[in-house]
Amino acid sequence: MQQTSGRTLWIDYLRSFLTVLVVAHHSSLAYTTFASFDKAAYIRSTHPVVDTQRWIGLDIFENFNDVFFMSLMFLIAGLFVIKSIQRKGPGAFVRDRFYRLFIPFLIGGTILNLIAHYPSYMLAHGRLSLLAYVKDFFIVEQWPVGPPWFIWVLFVFNIIFAFIYMACRSKFGITKNTEPRSYQPASLVLCAFLLTFALYVPFAFWLGPYTWTGFGPFDFQVSRAALYFGYFLIGTWLGHVHFNETMFGPSAPLVRRWPLWLVACGLVYTLLTIASPYLTTLVKTGVFTEFQGYLIYFTIYVLSCIFSCIAFMTTFRALVKRHHRAWDSLSEHAYLIYLLHYPFVLWTQYALLDAPFSAFGKFLITLLVAFFGSWAVSIPLRKITWIAKYI
Repeated sequence: MQQTSGRTLWIDYLRSFLTVLVVAHHSSLAYTTFASFDKAAYIRSTHPVVDTQRWIGLDIFENFNDVFFMSLMFLIAGLFVIKSIQRKGPGAFVRDRFYRLFIPFLIGGTILNLIAHYPSYMLAHGRLSLLAYVKDFFIVEQWPVGPPWFIWVLFVFNIIFAFIYMACRSKFGITKNTEPRSYQPASLVLCAFLLTFALYVPFAFWLGPYTWTGFGPFDFQVSRAALYFGYFLIGTWLGHVHFNETMFGPSAPLVRRWPLWLVACGLVYTLLTIASPYLTTLVKTGVFTEFQGYLIYFTIYVLSCIFSCIAFMTTFRALVKRHHRAWDSLSEHAYLIYLLHYPFVLWTQYALLDAPFSAFGKFLITLLVAFFGSWAVSIPLRKITWIAKYI
């Protein structure tokens, strides 16, 4: 069974899998070789807790996630937006998004982040005054946003699209299903490459690939804003053309080639990993200009993003055929796990600072504690009626 009560099973499972990747991503950041901690203002650190144990394998893992998984999360978030607006109406849709996204963002970005970042304050200042910590959190650190940044940005995207829908309502009528075979993989990959390149590369050159901006908790990666909104819009378009029966139908050429996309995903990311230091050397020795070096790197980066997104979507579409109790529970609680995992991550990493384990061992312990801890807390929370209604 693929679809039940308006939900699409493989998308639910893919979304929950990406949530696990998010937890693993944050669990790895204390142990990467590039990790650094700034005691003057830990907001400038690469991660709120940084260990002396490092492993380059976690650099590779962390960067693999960073290349694609937030783009894919925004795409998935857009898949059912049009249907939701059509079912509820624009006004009710916006009100629902306010309760489902904005209120949890305020709670996660304030209360949960205050709990999460206290170890960072102790590492930076060695003082245990809660009042001093709260003052530092809001004034010196300027209200660190942490993982909830995704939620407030998604809320804004939903509101913008609701206005687009109201202005162009006639364009969003019922579409006729298209024969799955009409979506040819080569054409889809080419279109995805051109669109992703246009949405990301110019902004990465202009603004820098790692630049964040914002005010207070409303922080976001400015160079990727267009990319994320573009992928959100791709998701709304896919939902409009009935993606589950057309482009991602079980007999569609894109889906039938899922092993090929997995291989391409691995090969292109391997190329990206190898090319990065090699291109740096070529730029330093004058073989390439800085612009040429970055252009080659960003081109491979875009390909890696595309092949990773296609690989995970087609693999889940091809292999997820029936319900599994554990996956169902994970899918049901994935949003709360996303909201709750960060305090578990940072406090576990803090507790392990002096533990005699390898970087990978600490990463694995952090991942297990954060994942199962946040999952365990999510289960009783979702039994509360008003939480279950929106989260």
